[in-house]
Amino acid sequence: MTWTTARARAEATACLHETGDRWLHVQAVGRSAEELRARGLDVSDDLVMAAWLHDVGYGKSVAATGFHPVDGARWLAAQDAPPEVVALVAHHSGAWFEAEERGFADALAQFPEPDQDQLDVLTLIDMSTSPTGRRVPVHERLTEILERYPSDHPVHRAVSRSFSSLEDSASRAAERLGLADVRAGTML
Repeated sequence: MTWTTARARAEATACLHETGDRWLHVQAVGRSAEELRARGLDVSDDLVMAAWLHDVGYGKSVAATGFHPVDGARWLAAQDAPPEVVALVAHHSGAWFEAEERGFADALAQFPEPDQDQLDVLTLIDMSTSPTGRRVPVHERLTEILERYPSDHPVHRAVSRSFSSLEDSASRAAERLGLADVRAGTML
C-alpha cells in the first residue's frame, strides 16, 4: 500500500488514539504541517507524514525499546514507509541528545540524517505544540518539558543539553518559511 498523508494520519490514529494528551499533541502537530503546506510553504509530503507519525513509537503496538524515535522509525521502516519519513521520525526534535542519554546512540545512528530544512520545520511544529495540542512559544514548550521531568531523568538531561539547539532549529525554520520569530513567542 502506498504511503500518503491520509495513510499516515490513519496509522497514527490506530497507534495513538488511546494515548490521551499525546494524541491531542500529535493531531495538532499533523494539522499544523498540513496547514503550512496548504499555505504554499516549503513543507514536503514526507514532512507532513512525519508530523503525523513523529510520536508513533509511543503506541503500545509499536513501542519496543522505550525510546520512541527509534521504535517509531523501526516500525515505519518495517511498514515500507518512505525513507525520509523514517529519517525524520528517527531524528525529530533533538533525538540525538536523548539517544546519548539513554544509550541508544548506535541504534539511532542506523537511520540516515533527514533533510535539515525539513527537520527544522518538524522541530518548529513539535516544539511549539503543547502536550494538549495548544500552540505555545518554543521556549515555553521546552521549559514545560524540563518542569515535567525530574532533573535526573534522561529527557530532562537531554532537553537541558539541547535547549538552545532546538530553539535555533525552530528559529531557522521560522525565518526560512517567513514566519514570525518563535523565540519572541509568536506562533505559526
